[in-house]
Amino acid sequence: MHHEDQRPDSFLERIRGPELIEVSSRQSNIRSFLGIREHPGGVNSKKEEKKEVKEEKKEEKKEEKKEEKKDDKKDDKKKEEKKKEIFVIDPSSNIYYNWLTIIAAPVFYNWCMLVCRACFDELQVDHVKLWLFLDYISDVIYVLDMFVRFRTGFLEQGLLVQDEKKLRDHYTKTLQFKLDVLSLLPTDLAYLKLGLNYPELRFNRLLRISRLFEFFDRTETRTNYPNMFRIGNLVLYILIIIHWNACIYFAISKLIGFGTDSWVYPNVSIPEYGRLSRKYIYSLYWSTLTLTTIGETPPPVKDEEYLFVVIDFLVGVLIFATIVGNVGSMISNMNASRAEFQAKVDSIKQYMHFRKVTKDLEARVIKWFDYLWTNKKTVDEKEVLKNLPDKLKAEIAINVHLDTLKKVRIFQDCEAGLLIELVLKLKPTVFSPGDYICKKGDIGREMYIIKEGKLAVVADDGITQFVVLSDGSYFGEISILNIKGSKSGNRRTANIRSIGYSDLFCLSKDDLMEALTEYPEAKKALEEKGRQILMKDNLIDEEAAKAGADPKDLEEKIERLETALDTLQTRFARLLAEYTSSQQKVKQRLASVETRVKKYGSGTLSTGETEAEKPEEEKKQ
Repeated sequence: MHHEDQRPDSFLERIRGPELIEVSSRQSNIRSFLGIREHPGGVNSKKEEKKEVKEEKKEEKKEEKKEEKKDDKKDDKKKEEKKKEIFVIDPSSNIYYNWLTIIAAPVFYNWCMLVCRACFDELQVDHVKLWLFLDYISDVIYVLDMFVRFRTGFLEQGLLVQDEKKLRDHYTKTLQFKLDVLSLLPTDLAYLKLGLNYPELRFNRLLRISRLFEFFDRTETRTNYPNMFRIGNLVLYILIIIHWNACIYFAISKLIGFGTDSWVYPNVSIPEYGRLSRKYIYSLYWSTLTLTTIGETPPPVKDEEYLFVVIDFLVGVLIFATIVGNVGSMISNMNASRAEFQAKVDSIKQYMHFRKVTKDLEARVIKWFDYLWTNKKTVDEKEVLKNLPDKLKAEIAINVHLDTLKKVRIFQDCEAGLLIELVLKLKPTVFSPGDYICKKGDIGREMYIIKEGKLAVVADDGITQFVVLSDGSYFGEISILNIKGSKSGNRRTANIRSIGYSDLFCLSKDDLMEALTEYPEAKKALEEKGRQILMKDNLIDEEAAKAGADPKDLEEKIERLETALDTLQTRFARLLAEYTSSQQKVKQRLASVETRVKKYGSGTLSTGETEAEKPEEEKKQ
């Protein structure tokens, strides 16, 4: 009986197959997890359910552990990424420039002393310890320079790269890396076999010369006297070439034999020519005469001497040409501003002479130009700053003029944006002694801020002085606001005259109104401040202020609308012209297509297209 009872189960298992068995086991697991009992009376079913619950809990714990491990791995990756962001030197920073100053010293030392020590034996033999010390100090700096290059950042999409791998790859892929490696090859290990008197073994150290050129370039951009630096740099290059040529001349003389002919260096057995200083100075003198093409040196005798002198003369011609060209351009650049200023003065002198201007007025004009040049006020700020972006222009203007603008009462509490707009519109002007800045009754179109100098508020006779205005004072701010009800309107109420030479900042009415169009609240606040100032001085008519809009204001608004309408009309005309031209092009294309269809027919066009597509399919295959 027991055997027969088990048969149906095996039969059902055979029919069900593995997939149905898994589905049924999953259903039983779900039921056991939810606490549903199919056989409440059976003890075996309870045990099975408990086991299944335990197994499910174990699986859940395993999954939680796996998730924790994944989170730990993510955290480790983040830490590794943070570690990769190492200390990077910005090429535009002072640290990088200071390091260039340090590395330039051993490079310059090697270029000057190695050739000299290789050619003049006494110089190498008498100071071996000093040269070894300096050589290996320079080698240490060379090694440190390679580490600095590995940590020197570069810009990628406008940001400084701080990833170690990218920095390493960027440096190792350059030609400079190969030259740096070659410059550090331990070629001086040959000292062990040949001896210490062969400094030419270290000539590979000269390959680091790019650092010296980079130092010169950075210094030229940083110095306030670039023309003087360029001249000094050119002289240094010439001296180094003459120095190398002198050493090579002495080495050739040693190779041929001292005193064997009139061209080579005299016999060193003579005490006068045996001294080290005489050897170097004589060689330097010969090299200077040859390279500057002055001549007056003994003529060559042997073929190799002739060849060396020919090469020297060619190099000398090139040096002379570079000296004349570079020095001439540098001097012209140094005097470029003076020449431009003098050209303006000469043109004005010619004009005054042609128009027969009085001598007194001509003298005043020339004195005014002299004052501008001697006080360095000939610079046109807009012309100088035109190549800068608007952001940098604004920052320079804020740095130079903002404190001056804040001294004006009506602008003290204005928005920062409006002040920046106004700062960019300030124009420096210079007045000569006795010049009237404004006269009583004139229409006020500008306001003035005194930067330097003294102005006097004078009577109608121009002599009696009421008040003297000095640095930081301002006037004319009320007249450019067009405040309604002002008794004086927009006219000047006083005569102001320059006592000496005066340097003022001018802000025009048009510039102020243009800036205020974008700041309507600031405009209301300025008008309110101006109204309060006029009320204190009893210079406002309250009835006129309460009345309607001033017809002059309406006229100005109408003029602005007319100008805006003109600009819109011109833009519309341009767009219309572009539209008509594009329409004509489309018509021409359609006409050409129609002629082709009529000539060849649609069938030939389609066959042509299929033939054109066939080679493309063959290429893909």
